[in-house]
Amino acid sequence: MKIKVCGMRDPENIQHLIDVVKPDWIGLIFYSKSKRYVSADLAELFPETDIAKVGVFVNETIEFVLSKIDEFSLSVIQLHGNESPEYVRELKLKTGKKLWKVVSVGDSIDWETLRDYVGLVENFLFDTATPNHGGSGKRFNWQILESYPFETGFLLSGGIDEESASEILSLAGKMPQMVGVDLNSKFEYAPGLKNIEKLKSFKEKVRP
Repeated sequence: MKIKVCGMRDPENIQHLIDVVKPDWIGLIFYSKSKRYVSADLAELFPETDIAKVGVFVNETIEFVLSKIDEFSLSVIQLHGNESPEYVRELKLKTGKKLWKVVSVGDSIDWETLRDYVGLVENFLFDTATPNHGGSGKRFNWQILESYPFETGFLLSGGIDEESASEILSLAGKMPQMVGVDLNSKFEYAPGLKNIEKLKSFKEKVRP
């Protein structure tokens, strides 16, 4: 079970996360309307680490994504808007980076709407539908994912907290395509400032 901690912004908090939790991915949000938005000046303050950095973008131009890849040495691009398969294909050609496509989940999912992304993205990421493109702390009905029809891997997001560990492990046992989880608002003191001990405790539950 891989772990992505998203919405990181404070350099000291990031260093603490690296030292104590050692997640598989660190998520940086480049959506200007987000309370966890990462400004360009953080690039020079970001601690040295081998942990892969995931850049989160919402309906951005390819030129903007390319600029952030250079500034922050991003390994993965997470697309959290309405990006088309054509956009994803062009971005993949121009960046050579691993791409994740977020699926905002309401009451159900029409799996056919994802088919054209299969083969273009490394993973899907299922998050609770919200006007603010994530970070709501709310969860959707995870049982919806039990009918997931593709071999492409996916991450689970949306309202995950310390008490979710056993349910997550149960879902992962049914769904071999589930590669990890995306943790954010339920592990925060404030937007962009994570509770490292809570994250450590959660990791020990899903990866004892």
